[in-house]
Amino acid sequence: MNRKIFAIAVSSLFIDQITKILIGIFFALDAKVVVIKKFFSIHFIENYGAAWSLFSNKVDFLIIISLSAIFIIYRYMYNFKHNKRNNIAFGLILGGIVGNLIDRIFLGYVRDFLSFKIFLYDYPVFNFADTFIVIGIVLLIFAILKGEDKKDEV
Repeated sequence: MNRKIFAIAVSSLFIDQITKILIGIFFALDAKVVVIKKFFSIHFIENYGAAWSLFSNKVDFLIIISLSAIFIIYRYMYNFKHNKRNNIAFGLILGGIVGNLIDRIFLGYVRDFLSFKIFLYDYPVFNFADTFIVIGIVLLIFAILKGEDKKDEV
């Protein structure tokens, strides 16, 4: 694995795990603190599923999906051009997947705590790992649209 991708993955994993530990120390389960009224709260929950509580209580299935995703990402990242954006994208995705995978393996659930309400829609509570995965996927979509999903043939 590219050292830059590895460093970004480890950094994002560290940020994810530290924030989850701090939330667990300073917040009781289901505690909610409004940071910006009608927009952003810290709401500590245990998520036994995936996004929008899909596959609730299917921890083994979600672990297999996570491991499969890591394998697929690792396999295909070498097809992409090696540039700053792609390195960041793959690092964020891998760090995010591993962050939630650690929770599922050791706790049986994922610790979520970021809660947003935008235009009256109350988004599902999420964490930094989820954020890193989404940002990484958006960056990869840009890479694909720019044709950076294939290395130059030499």
